[in-house]
Amino acid sequence: METRTKIFGEHGEATIKQIERCVAAGGERGVLCADGHKGYAQPIGGVVAYKDKISLSGVGFDIACGNLAVLTDAKREQIAPKLEKIMDDVVHEISFGIGRKSKTRVEHELFDDPAWEMKPMGGLKSMAEDQLGTVGGGNHYVDLFADEQDRIWVGVHFGSRGLGHKTATHFLKLAGGREGMDVPPTVVDEDSEIGHDYLAGMHLAGRYAYAGREAVARHVAGAILGAKILEEVHNHHNFAWREKHYGEEYWVVRKGATPAFPGQKGFVGGSMGDDAVIVEGVDSPISRESLFSTIHGAGRIMSRTAAKGRFERVGKKRIRREGLVRHDEMMKWIADKGVVLRGGDLDEAPQAYRRLPDVLAAHAGTIRILHTLRPLGVAMAGRDIADPYKD
Repeated sequence: METRTKIFGEHGEATIKQIERCVAAGGERGVLCADGHKGYAQPIGGVVAYKDKISLSGVGFDIACGNLAVLTDAKREQIAPKLEKIMDDVVHEISFGIGRKSKTRVEHELFDDPAWEMKPMGGLKSMAEDQLGTVGGGNHYVDLFADEQDRIWVGVHFGSRGLGHKTATHFLKLAGGREGMDVPPTVVDEDSEIGHDYLAGMHLAGRYAYAGREAVARHVAGAILGAKILEEVHNHHNFAWREKHYGEEYWVVRKGATPAFPGQKGFVGGSMGDDAVIVEGVDSPISRESLFSTIHGAGRIMSRTAAKGRFERVGKKRIRREGLVRHDEMMKWIADKGVVLRGGDLDEAPQAYRRLPDVLAAHAGTIRILHTLRPLGVAMAGRDIADPYKD
């Protein structure tokens, strides 16, 4: 079969080269979603289908990062008068940031999985138990939204935390993966020892990420809002799935891309303080070309370093260079939206991202928008938090 790559939206040459390099390294088909940008070895927003191989760098360091949106029976008028207190409770009761332990121990049956007996999972179990239900830093968040009927949704975005990062690091090193952005993808045969063990570890990290997002979103909905849950929309967007396309079986590796099969719902967030959406996949020729994949967010147009600025050594002093985004501008933009913000930094400023309606428009004919969610409250790690477990 002829190798092909489907590209949605507009991208720089470096991002396009990344996806083409991935497809050339054993892939059969590729997709670059409209929110794409450069990532480690495979671009964020990149999708590659392999016949009998797995791309460890394609799944990436934050295995099973994903989104969960929970629809509640609460209404906007009920929570609006106490929104400041609600967001204070969110950051008080949920742990944000690097290396944090959950403030409430989360018990889960996944810790009985036999996969914990294999390397390196056994040595990570204690840390994973401590971190289950923590959110992390970077672009990971807990948000409150109101839809067009003023119904309240809780939205969360994060992955498998230290468990996923350390699992990925172990197998990438074992497979000889190189560090850096512009490196070849690390691809292994699915029936090799590394491939077999990696898939077991990846699926365990996937269960862990699902459990963590459920624990956080359900706690916010029930314990903080005092609401009942009516619906949950839940997807990984850094993962490898065994799927059938064009009559053949493939391992489809999505990095920063949401599965969108016909009738499958997904939650896609915008940048901090921007609208989010609940989407549903539809069947069409272009959907099949996309390997039933869509965006996972708005997509960066500015690196974290460019947005925040950086420290440079001048003589014996470290001087902070100004970034391309100012903190007062970011705060004014969010305040003008009427959003209650807890945490957040310039690297997550709306100015560093594309606008979500633009990237959604690039995927017209592959998804339909079911709900538009307007943010009311945003909680993220604070300005002084760095996090190696982000996607």
